Amino acid sequence: MGNLENALQQLRAERREAQSHVEKVDKAISVIESLNGTGTSRQATQPTGTVAASASPSAPKRFISKASRLKMARAQKARWAKARKESQPVVMAAAKTTSPAPVKHRMSAAARRKIAAFQRVRWAKLKAQGKKAA
Repeated sequence: MGNLENALQQLRAERREAQSHVEKVDKAISVIESLNGTGTSRQATQPTGTVAASASPSAPKRFISKASRLKMARAQKARWAKARKESQPVVMAAAKTTSPAPVKHRMSAAARRKIAAFQRVRWAKLKAQGKKAA
């Protein structure tokens, strides 16, 4: 029993040393990445032994500066303004008259009742066909 306890203690000590070595390597990587301007990768910030489900190890997280985000937002707003400007119909000065707004055509109550009656008959037929098929 004593030999097993000794072996277990040695393995635990080796694991602690390996973990501290991995942490030192992660810190060195993050320092080099910050000097390089790429930022920290997702892998370096994770605890040892875990893997993120959504992040692939080869694709580090990208950081975009506030100034770049502002430039992108301005460019997108300009694109949308241009699209809206192009989609608006051209109004000619001569064609611009004071015509009344188009009249909405409304169905009379009798027409609505007539359509509803036809729909009830149609649905009754479809329902009867469904019962025959089943």
